[in-house]
Amino acid sequence: MAFEGLSSRLQEITRKIRGKARITESDLKEMLREVKLALLEADVNYKIVKEFIATIQEKALGQDVLKSLTPGQQVVKIVKDELVELLGGQTSQINFTPNPPTIIMLVGLQGSGKTTTAGKLANILRKQGKKPLLVACDVYRPAAIKQLQVVGAQLNIPVFANENSKDVVHIARQALSVAMSKLNDVVILDTAGRLHIDEELMQELKNLKANIKPHEILLVVDSMTGQDAVNVAQSFSDTVGIDGIILTKLDGDTRGGAALSVKKVTGKPIKFAATGEKLSDIEVFHPDRMAQRILGMGDILAVIEKAEESFDMEQAEQLEKQMKKKELDLDDYLAQIRQVKKMGSFSSLLKLIPGFNQIKDLKVDDKEFGKIEAIICSMTKEEKRNTKLLNASRRQRIAKR
Repeated sequence: MAFEGLSSRLQEITRKIRGKARITESDLKEMLREVKLALLEADVNYKIVKEFIATIQEKALGQDVLKSLTPGQQVVKIVKDELVELLGGQTSQINFTPNPPTIIMLVGLQGSGKTTTAGKLANILRKQGKKPLLVACDVYRPAAIKQLQVVGAQLNIPVFANENSKDVVHIARQALSVAMSKLNDVVILDTAGRLHIDEELMQELKNLKANIKPHEILLVVDSMTGQDAVNVAQSFSDTVGIDGIILTKLDGDTRGGAALSVKKVTGKPIKFAATGEKLSDIEVFHPDRMAQRILGMGDILAVIEKAEESFDMEQAEQLEKQMKKKELDLDDYLAQIRQVKKMGSFSSLLKLIPGFNQIKDLKVDDKEFGKIEAIICSMTKEEKRNTKLLNASRRQRIAKR
């Protein structure tokens, strides 16, 4: 889980200080020392940690926070506010051109997850009402074109490819002509990556940028590479020029140092975060919400958004009517389980609810809900409607199924 190590450390630190009625300078220094160690252990850049701690100390001492009625809460608020700034401050969206199509060029090293991210990005933009076209501009990696075509087919999003050409500028121009004829208002270029940053890679990207003039260049960064991710981001920012960053594999990075360092180092915002293997596992990066998650304050807005995306409103209205009439049965219960499952794993959802992060050893096995589904599906319609029918022999029959 993203930021798991850092989150647990910071939550423990803020829990200690939040309830204190009186805080001395020595208490503050001790807390800041622990915060500093937690950030360094999370692989955050040392210079960034140093600045972060200095800013918190200056604000905590400079505003007479320690003499206020709720000094603990005031200090926690300062930590949260500075964490939001470190993550980018404001939410950054893609800047769409008023004269479509908007051209988005994805760049990054090989293995960062560009091709899958291209599909995920197209998917989330389609949910926003856009009509995207994926373009295979990786003409070097074996099966790269096929991979993008498979991703496009899974999402039912068109893919443009020219397997007979190695000229990525020519391919991109062809794709733009197709996009205009098919009324695609977003074109996403999946460019080639390399195992290491090299002149050849950078020159090809600069040529593509100069000829196609993309409206957005987004760097896809593997967050699990830690400080290497920050170095890669810096190199691409200086050489090619980028407009934003997409962090991938954030679900597998328990430290989160890359996310906390990359914005400060490059000056470019994190625009999206990929949080899982499914093609739907991508979300707009909200610095304030991420800071709240890290500090165990939850993210109710994220839960609401997931519910809005996953729930069938007609089915929800029908369920409401049945609840008022007290006509709910196990079929309705099963439908609700399946609706919630579309939002993601139960354990990940619970972590977005304030307070649940503070419960130690909270474990939710999603497989248990699969067992419940199997049990209900093994019942007859009459049994689902009236559970009083479930005598010993019926329960044995259901268990055997």
